[in-house]
Amino acid sequence: MIINTGQRTDIPAFYPEWFANRLREGFVMVRNPYNPLQVSRYRLDREVVDAIGFCSKNPGPFFKYMDLLDGYGQFWYVTITGYGKDIEPGVPDKEKVMEDFKWLSKRVGINSVGWRYDPIFVDEKYTVDYHLQRFQEMAANLEGYTNRVVISFIDIYEKVKRNFPEAKGVTAEEKVYLGQKMVEIAAAHDMVVKPCAEGDFLAKYGADCGGCMTIADYEKAIGKSLVVPKSKNKPARENCSCYITADIGAYDTCAHFCKYCYANNDINQVRINRGLHDVNSPLLIGNIGPDDIVTEAEQCSWVDNQMNIFQFI
Repeated sequence: MIINTGQRTDIPAFYPEWFANRLREGFVMVRNPYNPLQVSRYRLDREVVDAIGFCSKNPGPFFKYMDLLDGYGQFWYVTITGYGKDIEPGVPDKEKVMEDFKWLSKRVGINSVGWRYDPIFVDEKYTVDYHLQRFQEMAANLEGYTNRVVISFIDIYEKVKRNFPEAKGVTAEEKVYLGQKMVEIAAAHDMVVKPCAEGDFLAKYGADCGGCMTIADYEKAIGKSLVVPKSKNKPARENCSCYITADIGAYDTCAHFCKYCYANNDINQVRINRGLHDVNSPLLIGNIGPDDIVTEAEQCSWVDNQMNIFQFI
C-alpha cells in the first residue's frame, strides 16, 4: 500500500523530526478530518508499505533523516513557482530549493522526483510573460534532474476567496497559451508536462493528461508492478486520476502561508495547531484522548510478485 504525506500539509518542511520518530517507532496515527474522534493507525512496515509519497515546497529539513527511508519506495514532488514572498511568505529562496531538488534527485533517482509549478494565476505582477520567463529559467536549471513537471491553474475555492480575495481565475485563452508554451519549454529540457485536474485540452500539444500522481507513476518510481484493490483506487476529485488516499497529514498546519493555499482555512488556526504539535506523539497535532476511537487500518503490500513488468525494461 501507499502512504501519502502531502495532501494536507508539508511534513518535510515543518514536521521532519516528528516523521522521523514515526519511522523509528514503526507506526503513525491520523485523525479523520471530518470525524476527529475517528483515528486510523497505520503501520510503517516495509513489508506492507510499498511507497511513501511526498509533496513539499521545502524538502531540505528532512534530508538529515533520509537514511530512515532506506528500503521504502519513494515518490517526491517539490513545488517551485515564480512567486515571491508576497504570495508565498514562508517558502525559502527558490535557488536554495532548486539545489535541494537536485540533491534529492541524486538521492532517490530521476523517476522518483518531480517538479510542480502550480497553481498558476495571472495578475498585473505575475503576468503570462512573467510565468513563461520564470518557467524557462527553472526548467533549464532542473534539466537532467527530473523528467516531469506538473502545472495547474488556480481554483477559486471559498477558502481561496477568503484568504486571497484579489485572486482571479485564468481565462481559457490564457490557459491554452500558457499550457502550450510550457509544454514546448519543458520538452526542450527533457520534461513532460502533466496537468493536474485540468482535463485533456493540452493533450494535443504534447501534455500527459493522465494524472500527476498515479499508480503508474508510483510503479515507475519504485520499479515494481502494483495490483491495487478497486476500493482503494478512486479518483481524488473531478478530472483527477491521482492516488492520494491514506494521507497522514492534517489541515491547517502548513506555515508556508501561501495566499492561494487549498489546505489552510485560517492562519490563526494554523498557529494554534502548530502549538499543539508534539514530536513524540503518534498524531501530527495533539495526542490521543480518552474519547478517541482508534482503528487499525487494513494494510497489505500491493506488489505483484508474479509479474514484474519493469524487469523487462
